[in-house]
Amino acid sequence: MDTMIDPTTITNLECAQDAIRQLLNLVESLSRDLRATQEEMQRLRDENRRLQGEQAMPVIPPNRSDSPDRPSDHSSERERHVPRKRGKQAKNKTISINRDVTLELDPTMLPKDAERKGYEAVIIQDVVFRTDNVRFHKAKWYAPSTGKTYLAPLPNGYEGQFGPVLKALILVWSFASQMSARKIGELLGSVGIQISAGQVSHFLTKDHEPLHAEKAAIVDAGLASAPWQQTDDTATRVNGHNHYCHVLCNPLYTAYTTIPHKDRLSVLAVLHNERALSFVINTESIGYLERIGIAPSVLERVRQMPTAHVVDETTFDQWLREHVPKAGPKQHKWIREAAAIAAYHQQQEVPVIALLVCDDAPQFKLLTEEIAGCWVHDARHYKKLMPRMGYHHRLLCDFEHEYWSLYHALLQYRESPSAEERARLDAWFDTLFSHVTGYDALDARIAKTREKQSSLLLVLTHPEIPLHNNAAELACRARVRKRDVSFGPRTADGVKMWDTGMTLGETAKKLGVSFYHYMHDRISGAMQMPSLASLIAERAAELTLDASWKPVV
Repeated sequence: MDTMIDPTTITNLECAQDAIRQLLNLVESLSRDLRATQEEMQRLRDENRRLQGEQAMPVIPPNRSDSPDRPSDHSSERERHVPRKRGKQAKNKTISINRDVTLELDPTMLPKDAERKGYEAVIIQDVVFRTDNVRFHKAKWYAPSTGKTYLAPLPNGYEGQFGPVLKALILVWSFASQMSARKIGELLGSVGIQISAGQVSHFLTKDHEPLHAEKAAIVDAGLASAPWQQTDDTATRVNGHNHYCHVLCNPLYTAYTTIPHKDRLSVLAVLHNERALSFVINTESIGYLERIGIAPSVLERVRQMPTAHVVDETTFDQWLREHVPKAGPKQHKWIREAAAIAAYHQQQEVPVIALLVCDDAPQFKLLTEEIAGCWVHDARHYKKLMPRMGYHHRLLCDFEHEYWSLYHALLQYRESPSAEERARLDAWFDTLFSHVTGYDALDARIAKTREKQSSLLLVLTHPEIPLHNNAAELACRARVRKRDVSFGPRTADGVKMWDTGMTLGETAKKLGVSFYHYMHDRISGAMQMPSLASLIAERAAELTLDASWKPVV
C-alpha cells in the first residue's frame, strides 16, 4: 500500500478518491495490528499472572452484536441455511401402544341428565426404569464316567453379572448420550443396580471383537457406497498423549479412527480402513516427486530403486536406506508418501476414492484425483475481516450477500443440473470473484477464493457432492463432546471401543436404526436385525451417489 500521500498532488476528484481509499485501508491495517497487539499483550499478562501463582483474567465472550467491528460468530451458519417451514406434526400414529387402560367416571358425581358418549383416547408416553434382576436355577448334572459336572448354560447375553438390556443401555449412554462411566454407574445405582464405575469401564472396553468387526465392515461398505467421501480430524488424548481422531463419512455412514498422527500417510491409512500400507515406485510416484520439487539428485537415486514391485513398509524402508542413504527426513517422508499413494491407487483391497470433500489442510491433498472445497470454511474467512470503517463494512455486506446468493443458486443446481445453468454459474463465479472493491483486505480474500475456483465448483461436475463439509465437522463435534465428558481413552482397547461405539452410533442414526435395539440385538445374540453394512449397500443402490461418475449411455 502506498501511504506517501502528497496533498499538493490532489488536483481532481479521482486523485482525492484514491488518497481517501489509501487512508481508509491504512486505518484498517492499523486497527487490525492494534487488535492483534492487544490480544498478545493480554496473553502475556495472563501468562505472567500464572507464573506468579495468580489466576488469569477469565475469558468472557462478548455480547452478541451486529456491529461492524464485532460480529457475533464466524460460523456462517445463518447465511447458508434455507428457512424451513416448521409446523407441529401428528405423532400419535407413529407411537407404539404397550397397554390400554380404561378410566371411568363415578356416575354419582355427574348431573342427572348426563349421557354416556363412549370414550376419548389420550396417548401418554412413559418409560419403565427399574431393575429386572433374575435368579437362574441352572440344572446341574454329574457323570461318574467322565468325572465332570455339567451345568445348563445361561441364555445369550447373560454372560457375566449383567443382562443384555443393561449392557446395551451402557453402550448407548456412553457413545450416543456421551455419559461418563462414573455417571452411568451412579444412574444405575439409583435404581438398585450394584455396579461400580470400574465395572462399567471394563464392559465399555473389553471383549467386543464382534462389534469391532462390524465397524470394519461399515467402513468397507461406506467406502464402496460412493466414489466420494468427506473427511476431517480433531485432537484426542490417549493416556495423556496427543492423538488425532479422523472422521470419514458420507450420507450413509460415519466412521471414527484414532491414530497418533494426522499427516498424509495417516489419512491414507484411514482410507485403507487401517489395513497395512503398501509401497511401489512407478511412473505415478516419480511424477508425484517431480510435482513437489524434490532435489534432482535425490530423484535420480529414486529412479534406480526397484520399480513396479509392491512391497510392505519394512521392505520399502530398507530400500530407502540402501538407495537414498543421504536424503534428509523430509525427503524420505516425501518418497514414502509418493510410493504409498501410488500403491493405493493400484490396489484392489478397498475401493479407491476419486474425490474428497474436506478443508484446505495439506494432508488431504494429492491423495485423490479431485478435492472439493468447502464453501462454509471459505466464508468464515470473510466473517473474520471485522472492518473498522462503515464504508468497508457496507462493501463487505454487499459482497457477502452476492456470495450467499451464488451458494444458494448452486444448491438449486444440485437438485436439477443442466448444461445451461452450469455455464451461467461458472460465469457468475468469474464475475463475482474478479470484483475489486477498494477494501484491500476484502480484495485479498476475494483473490484467494478465486484461486480455489476449481475445487469450489466441482459440484457443477458432480452434483451428488455437498457444498460444505459440515457433516464431517458435526461428526468431529460428537467426538469433542465425548472428549469433554470422558477426557480420553487410556488403553488400546479403549481407543478401539471409542471408535467402534461412535461409528456404530452415528451410522445407526444416519440409517434411521435404533442404536439401543441394534446393540441389544447383537449383545443378546438374537441377530435378527440386518447389519449396518448391509443397509449401507442397499441404500447406496437407491441413492446413486455415483451417478456423475457413470458413463453417459
